[in-house]
Amino acid sequence: MILEIRTAGDPVLKKIAEDVTKIDKRLRNLLDNMAETMYATEGIGIAAPQVGQSIRAIVVDVDEKRYDMINPVITFREGSITDTEGCLSCPELFGEVERAEKICVQYTSRFNKKKELEAEGLLARCIQHEIDHLNGRLFIDIAKNITKGKPEK
Repeated sequence: MILEIRTAGDPVLKKIAEDVTKIDKRLRNLLDNMAETMYATEGIGIAAPQVGQSIRAIVVDVDEKRYDMINPVITFREGSITDTEGCLSCPELFGEVERAEKICVQYTSRFNKKKELEAEGLLARCIQHEIDHLNGRLFIDIAKNITKGKPEK
């Protein structure tokens, strides 16, 4: 099911999301609907607050590998790189954001398994962007050179 994406100005996007305490069929359903919504809008990541659920859950798919991350925590950051980002909650806006080049993230899977992932490049950027959503922060809060419409590369 395609869910409604909340856009900048919606109060749910500014709240710090609550930890997930119960992993069940309802949560797995939400993760699947989030993924379907992300794919339908050609996104590579989506956070639960973007669909109106103030819980710490994200879905990321870079290079056709989907990660469902519950209560994700970045435990390591290395390097720094600036690149252009956009966001499903800020349609048509793009800006340059500085992020860690490499990260390590710990999270719980959709089947309640503790996981750890080392990521770099676009995957690391996407995970950091989505975790920002869980902390009530949009990319436009930290971006420089914000433009309307996708910039030429």
